[in-house]
Amino acid sequence: MKNISFNDLELVIFDVDGTLYNQSLLRKKMLFSLASYFLFRPWKISELQILYHFRKEREKKAGFSGPDLAEQQYLWCQKKVNKPIEKIKEIVNKWIFNIPMQFLRECSYPGIHFFFDTLTRKNIRIAIYSDYNSLDKLNTLGLHGDLLVSSTDANINAMKPNSKGLNFIKSKLNVSDGSKCLFFGDRIELDGECAENAQIPFFLVERKAAANSLYKNLAEEILNKKI
Repeated sequence: MKNISFNDLELVIFDVDGTLYNQSLLRKKMLFSLASYFLFRPWKISELQILYHFRKEREKKAGFSGPDLAEQQYLWCQKKVNKPIEKIKEIVNKWIFNIPMQFLRECSYPGIHFFFDTLTRKNIRIAIYSDYNSLDKLNTLGLHGDLLVSSTDANINAMKPNSKGLNFIKSKLNVSDGSKCLFFGDRIELDGECAENAQIPFFLVERKAAANSLYKNLAEEILNKKI
């Protein structure tokens, strides 16, 4: 972000997991929930295998582009666990999309709401781009965006670091100059490379800084016109 001035920006794009909230803290809370659940239900331990392979296969397919990604991600997992698709979806929805919601707000990075509000006050639009559907997470976090995009959306069907999602956001919001955008993410190998592929400047969100006062400081600097 060395040569970026927020005064010149039209659009800020945010990744979600690890960027808007402390993913490490969330995982610790989820680990406790999983341990508590399976300790008294050892006969359901195969659900852990489903969760492992669902995440693992998605990670292995970084940059994948192809039709019906929303369904493909479950088929990748099915090849590893040999379980019915509906069962895989049930377990994934429960442990990846639903149960974490109860911890999400308390894991949000301090100052993130202030930062979003500051961008809005400065007439800088906000977009969200995640490899997962993020609407429920944004609602739970109490954050807003002018446009929410997921890699699994039918008009995207491409995972980071493929730049299709970022390019769609630029086009949809009529931002032709990538230098007028800034993409916040926490993973260089995915978010950073995705930004580079889309020719958009990238801001690396480091957990230690974000858990302290990164977003608060950025908001105050914008308001004081230091950046």
